[in-house]
Amino acid sequence: MEFNRRNFLRQSLATAAGITATTMLPNNLWGMDLHQSNYPEEIILKPGKRAKPKESIRFSVIGLNHGHIYGMVAALIGGGGELVSVYSREPELLPNFTRVYPNVKVAKSESEILDNNSIQLVASAGIPVERAPLGIRVMKSGKDYMSDKPGIVTFDQFKEVKKVQKETKRIYSIMYSERLGNPASVKAGELVQAGAIGKVVQTVGLGPHRMRPNSRPDWFFDPEKAGGILCDIGSHQCDQFLFYTNSKQAEVSLSQEGNFNIPDYPKYMDFGDMNVRSPHAIGYIRIDWFTPDGLSTWGDGRTFILGTEGYIEMRKYADIAGREGGNHLFLVNQKETKYYDCSKVHMPYGEQLVSDVVNRTETAMTQAHCFLATELALTAQKNAYRLNV
Repeated sequence: MEFNRRNFLRQSLATAAGITATTMLPNNLWGMDLHQSNYPEEIILKPGKRAKPKESIRFSVIGLNHGHIYGMVAALIGGGGELVSVYSREPELLPNFTRVYPNVKVAKSESEILDNNSIQLVASAGIPVERAPLGIRVMKSGKDYMSDKPGIVTFDQFKEVKKVQKETKRIYSIMYSERLGNPASVKAGELVQAGAIGKVVQTVGLGPHRMRPNSRPDWFFDPEKAGGILCDIGSHQCDQFLFYTNSKQAEVSLSQEGNFNIPDYPKYMDFGDMNVRSPHAIGYIRIDWFTPDGLSTWGDGRTFILGTEGYIEMRKYADIAGREGGNHLFLVNQKETKYYDCSKVHMPYGEQLVSDVVNRTETAMTQAHCFLATELALTAQKNAYRLNV
């Protein structure tokens, strides 16, 4: 017994000494700091001094069915555009628009705008199924076209739009606003192009939205009119995948959708996801209508960009970790961890599009990119496996 007791005491003392010695060694020798983290350096980006846009155009609006039209018009005006007139087939949509833009002329018909040779561009946020036919008429009238997304909702429309665009050489631009209208997305593009995270190999795009059926028109729930969830809000994410990975070719490898929570509209899908890939990058996209009412805004939209030397995360519209507002960007690479407040970052799309109209260039978005993003979304929608839920 005494022998065993002495052994026990000897082992206990040795163990205690070992523990004491261990605590004196650097943590990283044992990998004990793997779960420790430091607060990132915070950078609040300030607006730079910007010259007045060099170019100007006269533009009009046809179709006010989606609120995105206000962001589209603001981008054009900020980029040097002059709003001339507006036409809405639904007169009840006009009062709010004319309240925001009191000097706009209310046209009596679509043809009044299309026949006006002084108007260079038409913008539209009409019912989605009507956007491509309108765009075709706009291009045939000798004008350029700016559409809300989805700018095309069927492959028949897609084929005709491409044909007319090639014949007329007019611009058919779709405003994928989750990139073109978001300051954090613009800053992410600058960082990626500067090589901050090396070669981009994957994007993950999350596009949740809040569903309030009573606030939505009937056409919203009809896939034949609205295009379906993958065609509609999925097109935002397809655009971002192509842009951040600098992909000129891409395909959809898998897509699926389901109606989980809206039994009153059985044709409507409130969840969808897809996998896309290009010769050098891959992407995952998830979109849904499950934003809970407890969130301060319509959706906790996030984009993750993975590179060979680091990664970027954007929290575009909210940061549930506690930072106020939106436009948050996090950068982690081999040298540093940074947080950027991107609220004041300039969004160049409107000015670039105005310049493209004047100079017949493709600085805002190449036509090939615009069409490829739409083609991916249309393909995902057409081939989606429908979940029985």
